[in-house]
Amino acid sequence: MVRKSAEKFGKRRLEIRSALVKDIRGIAALIRRVYTELPPYTLGEIRGQINNFPEGCFVALLDDEVVGYCASMQLPEPVVFADHDWDEISGNGYGSRHDPTGDWLYGYEMCVDPKVRGVRIGRRLYEERRTLAEDRDLTGIVFGGRMPGYARAKRRKTGGADSPQDYLDKVIAGKIHDPVLRFQLANGFEPERILEGYLPEDKQSAANAVLMAWRNPYVERDQPVKKRLPRGVEAVRVATCQLQARAVKSYEEFIAAVEYFIDVASDYESDFIVFPELFTLMLLSFEEKELSPVEAIERLSEYTPRLKTDFSDFAMQYNINIIAGSHPTRMDDGDIHNIAYVCLRDGSVHEQEKIHPTPNERYWWNIKGGDKVEVIQTDCGPIGVQICYDSEFPELSRRLADEGARIIFVPFCTDSRQGYLRVRYCAQARAIENQCYVVMSGNVGNLPNVANMDIQYAQSCILTPCDFPFARDGIAAEASENVETLTISDINLADLSWARAEGTVRNLADRRFDLYRIEWDEEGEHGGRSKPRRAPIGTATAGGG
Repeated sequence: MVRKSAEKFGKRRLEIRSALVKDIRGIAALIRRVYTELPPYTLGEIRGQINNFPEGCFVALLDDEVVGYCASMQLPEPVVFADHDWDEISGNGYGSRHDPTGDWLYGYEMCVDPKVRGVRIGRRLYEERRTLAEDRDLTGIVFGGRMPGYARAKRRKTGGADSPQDYLDKVIAGKIHDPVLRFQLANGFEPERILEGYLPEDKQSAANAVLMAWRNPYVERDQPVKKRLPRGVEAVRVATCQLQARAVKSYEEFIAAVEYFIDVASDYESDFIVFPELFTLMLLSFEEKELSPVEAIERLSEYTPRLKTDFSDFAMQYNINIIAGSHPTRMDDGDIHNIAYVCLRDGSVHEQEKIHPTPNERYWWNIKGGDKVEVIQTDCGPIGVQICYDSEFPELSRRLADEGARIIFVPFCTDSRQGYLRVRYCAQARAIENQCYVVMSGNVGNLPNVANMDIQYAQSCILTPCDFPFARDGIAAEASENVETLTISDINLADLSWARAEGTVRNLADRRFDLYRIEWDEEGEHGGRSKPRRAPIGTATAGGG
């Protein structure tokens, strides 16, 4: 459900609507303006908030500039009323704890540009949340509200506050003025209790917050109700190409062999096709002599623009999203990276670099690891790519799952059964622990006179979580080993939503955010490195979670 309302103020236009992925950079800029003393959200965190529950995120735009943002998610009553802090409840800022069976709407972000006055943006965003709660028949709305005057009041010798509860009582009685708490009270929210240590970085509140609640007047419940999630259908067809490494006489022969499988997958109306890692090394087979690693990389890099253009054209021509394996490329700074080019059927081209080069890649090609992992938005929802060895590092796939990925594609290149099984077992583990689909694609055969492609072993497959809606062995489909073939299967993304909310086990929801989390060193997303954001809730103009 996407809401949209607009009002004119002279030549200005104010719009309140659901947040979209295209708003991410505008939201990030707003956060930087509002929270000047705290690390801003990364783009990945905002992307996760929107992908994990798009209906719960709203933006306010004035003259097409983002001037307000709020994020919320559904959670069950025992979770929202238990002791918690902001990191724990928000899934470390990604909104990844959203539970579609939860009967309360929990707000974990609300901010309004302090320069925008007189148009009641905070109130409008609150109304969007209230309408969402009513439309979904939720018990109410909860958030941890700031008390930004408490630290100052605590220092006063007279007329101050002895404790957070004393401060709250005096605000309610009108003895102390707190604009944030007064705003929340005026909007129908009632204080439940103090949350100590809710946000250590919020010095003005001395790390405290007030658990505020609004109860839906259209819902009467004496006991918490767990909503049931219907088993819906959100079908996606995926194809994995197990490609024969072969000597070719020209670039045209290579691309014709690849196009054949794209054409077949398109005839079967597949939404995605994935090719193996390093499948473009076949382009070295028609060189007059075996090239040294340095010469080989330089030669392959010459093909990069042509490959991107051809795969992008194929994606549009055949109406299919293509994960074009991976291709070693020399970068502008001279480093060599192993890159997966993802060409979508809308004509856009995306890149995911391999983060962890194998010892062989470092030795033969001097390949360096990339430094960014993020989901790619497609017409079938957000996806992730993990090139071969990267699938053996669970932190990467967990980052993609937090950002909303439901399918992770794993192009791989392994020379032996042992190497293949390392990738296969880890890919299956990623599917189970992140409750997502994992699609593997590998090379078979051999390629003489091309370094690092002497022999290949693969059994490409489409893997699922292990629970009742899925195949009994967690394998939706798999190829015969070591033969060139195309393997196609329908997968139901709605089964993932059901499993995450009502499955036998709920790996994503049951994480112990109070004990552990993954912290990323972000670079380039907002002008430099930052530590993970522990965001305050509330704003300079409105307040609220």
